[in-house]
Amino acid sequence: MANHFLYNKQEISVGDTVVVQQKIQEGDKTRNQPFQGIVIAIKGQLERKSFTVRKISTAAIGVERIWLVNSPWITNIIVKKHGQARRAKLYYLRDRTGKAATKVKSQKKKV
Repeated sequence: MANHFLYNKQEISVGDTVVVQQKIQEGDKTRNQPFQGIVIAIKGQLERKSFTVRKISTAAIGVERIWLVNSPWITNIIVKKHGQARRAKLYYLRDRTGKAATKVKSQKKKV
């Protein structure tokens, strides 16, 4: 099972709050669109590794996006907060509503 992956020398694991900046092409224009949420699953191995990010959108609707780690459409991944997950897949967050849907324990920094 894949519980973490490396992207630009930073380790991203299940439970982390991340901002994925994706390149969007509309006609002949391109722009970066951020998607901030919690990494709820990492699947696959080597070049076929993918990850799922879930956020709570307006009107308390959950939105999930799945990306390949090596996708050319991802321009950057920024880790906002490291989370401490005791499970490999956080699918139980799908059943929660409100603030409970975004609660994952914060990982304490080692001194």
